[in-house]
Amino acid sequence: MSDADTGVNDNGPEMVQINLRLSKAFLEDIDTTWEEQGFNSRSEFLRYAARDAVKHPEFSREGWKQIAASEHDLRSGSAELVSREDVVEMMDRVEDDK
Repeated sequence: MSDADTGVNDNGPEMVQINLRLSKAFLEDIDTTWEEQGFNSRSEFLRYAARDAVKHPEFSREGWKQIAASEHDLRSGSAELVSREDVVEMMDRVEDDK
């Protein structure tokens, strides 16, 4: 992550603290994810996730659900990996359904 992306640059925008309520199980999932993905902190990961959601609103909640379902299928052994081209085609279909 660059300093501009994480907000740690002294010359960057003023940071504002917010409160967020999450279930303990979800927070544990978030903590596992940010550590596995190499983020420096939970805050950095959540800023990145929020920024991505704002910058790419065309990627719908339905798209995220499909990714989660596919990952579950892969982890449970009931699905196989797909190519990049297959993923792009699936994303195009989701976009067409809007």
